[in-house]
Amino acid sequence: MTTLSETDALDGLRDALGQLKNRETVALRLLESSAKHSFDPDTELDWDAPLEDGKWFWPPELVSLYGTPLWRRMSEEQRMLLSRHEAAALASLGIWFELILMQLLVRHIYDKSATSAHVRYALTEIEDECRHSKMFARVIEHSGTPWYPVTRVHHNLGRLFKTISTTPGSFTATLLGEEVLDWMQRLTFPDERVQPLIRGVTRIHVIEEARHVRYAREELRRQMMTAPRWSQEFTRVSSGEFARVFSVAFVNPEVYTNAGLDRREAVAQVRASAHRREVMQQGAKKLTDFLDDIGVLRGVGRRLWRSSGLLA
Repeated sequence: MTTLSETDALDGLRDALGQLKNRETVALRLLESSAKHSFDPDTELDWDAPLEDGKWFWPPELVSLYGTPLWRRMSEEQRMLLSRHEAAALASLGIWFELILMQLLVRHIYDKSATSAHVRYALTEIEDECRHSKMFARVIEHSGTPWYPVTRVHHNLGRLFKTISTTPGSFTATLLGEEVLDWMQRLTFPDERVQPLIRGVTRIHVIEEARHVRYAREELRRQMMTAPRWSQEFTRVSSGEFARVFSVAFVNPEVYTNAGLDRREAVAQVRASAHRREVMQQGAKKLTDFLDDIGVLRGVGRRLWRSSGLLA
């Protein structure tokens, strides 16, 4: 809920990024883009093509152990195997996250006009996310890897978060889940070292997620200007805690076991890796700069974001 009417919220309000944009205008543009640039992965991608020998499943520089002493001891074949399992773990994480996001979007539009472009775009985004989740599940199966669910603790924290989250908290978490992976996928789909199927999956996701990010950013700006003070403060703290969960859940430690590595040693080296820390912070930088500008990264919330490792 907001303290101002939607008309008031759109009438000349400004934040650090400028004047807020009209909600319906933004939604209409996103709907137009969706009509022109949406994909059916079942027909767009060649699921019958065999995997190519000597191709990565994720750019090596983005694999969690890259540059560590353990990485230097691994054979090229074992490195590629780890990239296969990490790609599957990220796809699994993506499904978990998108299931939460779809429920948050339904909650967001529940009390809004069903004939508005804003609601119509939210429903369009839910359609996109349904296709993405099916696409991720299919690529896991095609890769011959297991599904990597998040831990029971994180699964239940997700259940709690989607139950108690405020609207601005929901959109902050949405951006966290979308923008770090988006940065990595923008490096992946043009990389010819990577399996063609993975490149196709990431290309579709990048194109369609760009609209989702725009929708979430514009709505979060509005919410941080119009939500009650308690809601803004709750958003700062809850988003920081979600960042901590996200950073831990980002790679499932089981991938190391399945790649024939010592799990404890691998986890310890990833945690100590300056390269990995730089990758995660660079992936989150556009988002953290944006959140800083609109007042999310303050107080306790900022300290939580720092402890997550996503904010320098």
